[in-house]
Amino acid sequence: MNKVPITKLKEGDVFTEAVYIEGESIFVPAGVAVKKKDIERLYSWGIDFVETAGTLTAPKPKKVQAAAASKKASAISPSAVQEVKGAYRDYLELIERMNEVCENIASSISVEARSIDNISGRLLQAVRDQRQSFVGFILGADIKGFDMAKSLVNSAILSAMIALEMQLPNHRILQIITGALLHDVGMLRMPKDIVEKRGGLSDAELQRIKSHPLYTYKIVNKELLYPEDVGLIVLQHHERWDGEGYPRRIAGTAIDVGARIVSVADAFEAMVSQKPYRNSMMGYQAMKNLLSDNLRRFDPDVIKAFIQTMGIYPIGSIILLNNGAMAKVENVKATAPLRPTIRILVDKDGKVFKQDDGELIDLLAEKSLFIARAVDPKEMADKYV
Repeated sequence: MNKVPITKLKEGDVFTEAVYIEGESIFVPAGVAVKKKDIERLYSWGIDFVETAGTLTAPKPKKVQAAAASKKASAISPSAVQEVKGAYRDYLELIERMNEVCENIASSISVEARSIDNISGRLLQAVRDQRQSFVGFILGADIKGFDMAKSLVNSAILSAMIALEMQLPNHRILQIITGALLHDVGMLRMPKDIVEKRGGLSDAELQRIKSHPLYTYKIVNKELLYPEDVGLIVLQHHERWDGEGYPRRIAGTAIDVGARIVSVADAFEAMVSQKPYRNSMMGYQAMKNLLSDNLRRFDPDVIKAFIQTMGIYPIGSIILLNNGAMAKVENVKATAPLRPTIRILVDKDGKVFKQDDGELIDLLAEKSLFIARAVDPKEMADKYV
């Protein structure tokens, strides 16, 4: 391995092989450009050098990089506010990296746990730094072709938010993120005609689907060699609070807390994401569904934490005000989930505003305004875009 002093690293550097920190944690994968903030973190961590078996190569021109990115993922849909480009790039990169992991697991190609650990660490930092943007991407980004990876990353983002709200220890949060990233990889070893079937499943097919936590547990513990703390998350994420889940029908606090968190995150992600067999649901409607659970599927404390961090109208939701204006939810308050901070997209007179040009309003301070209803983003796109 060649040692590269961090004083020699420059933004945009690309290496032919993966670059590691202290020989274990991936700094950047092969072919991925070094970012300025990555270098800054090395300095803040007191790291003097990184290691790689590769060599420095010329980075792709920006136009080529943009063209390649456009092939992998489409732009954010018109219904979503165009967030900071850097945040969207980070979101896509997490999905692309997780897609590589999924492809290798599906093909039974060996995967190093440290590559997944690197995704977990980057995702946690992104949630700490860019939570608002990432929730907006979950609700509004239109990404084609990476269905499994996108679902896993989205579930991990939501799980991280819940775990942070519950003030769990940092090492436990990372384990929960890792479990969320891997919770459905057992599905990758199942026949596609069953997984993607549009009609009803036969009893035999349903039992096959219900066995995927066991497949996942085996992959996580036997192939990736993760500890039982991570294994229990993937094994139990389909157990239910009332004991009617699978594979072992355990109930309540006997279910690992990480599995209880991933269960809520997975359910919300499934409702708001487009699937081959159904349309996506608005964030508000998905939240209403979770609130109506009544101690059947979910831990009430996890639901409470999810509402506190997401709001009744999640960040990125499009809403109609009582004066006829349309707005996007910018921030939520744990103490007042029905009165978030919003950004006007279309004012009461019908004037349409460009990104971030509309007035920012704190509904907690503006008592005369309130949310009349949530708006399907497609409705706004059809009317104003």
